[in-house]
Amino acid sequence: MTTLRHETAFPGAHALVEGAPGLRRTGRGLRAARLPEWTRQQVLDPFFELEAELSAGARLALSTEATSLELTLHAVRVPGPDGNPAPAVVDLVADGRLLRREPLTGGDLMLPATAESDAVLVPGRPETVRFTGLPEGRKEVRIWLPHTAVCDLVALRSDRPVMPSPQAAALPRWVHHGSSISHCAEAEGPTGMWPAVAATARGLHLTNLGLSGNAMLDPCVARTIRDLPADLISLEIGVNVVGAAAMRRRTFWPAVHGFLDTIREKHPDVPVVVLSPIPCPALEERPGPLAVDPVTGRVRAVGDPQDIALGALTLSAARDLLARLVRERQRTDPALVHLDGRTLLTPDETSDLHDGLHPDAAACLRMGTRFADFLASHGGASCVLRSTHTG
Repeated sequence: MTTLRHETAFPGAHALVEGAPGLRRTGRGLRAARLPEWTRQQVLDPFFELEAELSAGARLALSTEATSLELTLHAVRVPGPDGNPAPAVVDLVADGRLLRREPLTGGDLMLPATAESDAVLVPGRPETVRFTGLPEGRKEVRIWLPHTAVCDLVALRSDRPVMPSPQAAALPRWVHHGSSISHCAEAEGPTGMWPAVAATARGLHLTNLGLSGNAMLDPCVARTIRDLPADLISLEIGVNVVGAAAMRRRTFWPAVHGFLDTIREKHPDVPVVVLSPIPCPALEERPGPLAVDPVTGRVRAVGDPQDIALGALTLSAARDLLARLVRERQRTDPALVHLDGRTLLTPDETSDLHDGLHPDAAACLRMGTRFADFLASHGGASCVLRSTHTG
């Protein structure tokens, strides 16, 4: 058995973690949260707090000659759509190639709320994920944490020393914000989220602020993005606002402007891609809110179509407003780019929405490839990325 003589204890090793702007100490280690703790007081919604804690896109970035690694973490596994624990896996990537995918079975378990009781947390124990037989020689390693669980990092052990990746610090930084469509809980592993697929293809340092159900143009999220280093910013906007009937035309338009204005306070020239919604047949021409059919498990819109005349939003209307808003702002903000979400997932591919709303794992992969192709082909974004990467 290989002796793992080198141990890195958390919460001390902040420098090994990337993609977690809310990184903070807990009583168990170092939590790879995605939003700063101060944001919790600004949105009074337990679901928002949970989404900010999930470690989607967070990863350890190492340079090492180790052939054996062990990561001890304490996870909180959360319910999936069926009420059972969502699958949670850790992906290990070496020199850009996925080598291992290891499931988590331990940790705490969050039981869903019911009509009779609030959510209940069943305590569990930390667990250790082992990666052996890694390639010899110096390599760049990324250990992607589960995108469907809250993770406290406890310790990393190895048979040879590890150091923070110098490559990671040199990569162009991409900050992405969106809904569950960007969180990609349906992906088979954290490297299968479409933003992760695109970041890998284009050599980008990803921060994925995909917050299921919570892409609501919250000012605290805009301030978080404003304060992060960024060479590229993208915003997937619309489906949560329409799906929750959270805004009407009157409030949506200025809210998008305000969100962009906040980001531009510190990123006046960074390319910003405004990504409109991918297809969702239930919401295309009928306003939200969404409900889930208990028989089919598919979403349906339950808003009154007559409310459209009063400013209720559909996805079609939201797309039109976003395209118009970007066109108007481009007169003074040429680094702002619009991308129709139907180019990432076309209307002909809605059979890949397993519940009528969320892309399945295969669709997430395609969307990532298509966004990477967009970056490669679009002059505004790709020119900045090339000059940053090579300069």
